[in-house]
Amino acid sequence: MIEFGHGTHVGLRRTRNEDTYYADASLGLFLVADGMGGHQHGEVASALVRDAVADLVARGHSLVEAVRAADERLIQFSRSFDDPRPMGTTIAALRLGAESYEVVWVGDSRVYLWQSHLRQVSHDHSLVQELVAAGTLDAAQAARHPQRNVITQALGITAADQLHIGMARGRLEPGICFLLCSDGLTEEVGDTTIASIVSRHDLSAQECVEHLLLAALDGGGTDNITAILARIN
Repeated sequence: MIEFGHGTHVGLRRTRNEDTYYADASLGLFLVADGMGGHQHGEVASALVRDAVADLVARGHSLVEAVRAADERLIQFSRSFDDPRPMGTTIAALRLGAESYEVVWVGDSRVYLWQSHLRQVSHDHSLVQELVAAGTLDAAQAARHPQRNVITQALGITAADQLHIGMARGRLEPGICFLLCSDGLTEEVGDTTIASIVSRHDLSAQECVEHLLLAALDGGGTDNITAILARIN
């Protein structure tokens, strides 16, 4: 049985919410997309990718196939606009099977797994993450780096032949818990606080999500904030 909670908030400094999400326990599909481009382009991009992935997965495509096809649809759609601004989006998606899970991502929206401790399953496609991987920065320096929001991969913006879709798989076990979120959450709330909230089984999954959103707002709410929490009972 899957119990899940979900929510999004425009934040305290933005006038438009370019984040979107999808949560369907019957399909076992959960995703968060953080659009970019401004002038409604970001919200159009994230919604187009959300709908395309949900449609393709429902029709039997794998998660990776669905994300790649959604990217192609977004690129084609953006070409119809005579506007130099980009139309792109990140994505973090989870597909739950009977005994296993699959995670895919592009950009810096994240997937975490909770099972006695919090672990980030996805790896940010970002400039600072590349510097961390190269040993140039440590995690503490990366967290406050002025270019920490610069991403290196995005659907609709990265050339299709250069697009790298991150992927991870694993086995499902009772009590395992997944958090999908946009960077509006992780920019304001550290992993220790996230862990303290998602581990609270005295709260429902929906209540945990509401606590996460409130924590991000308390932290400054500088960006749109979106989170989905899915528990395997």
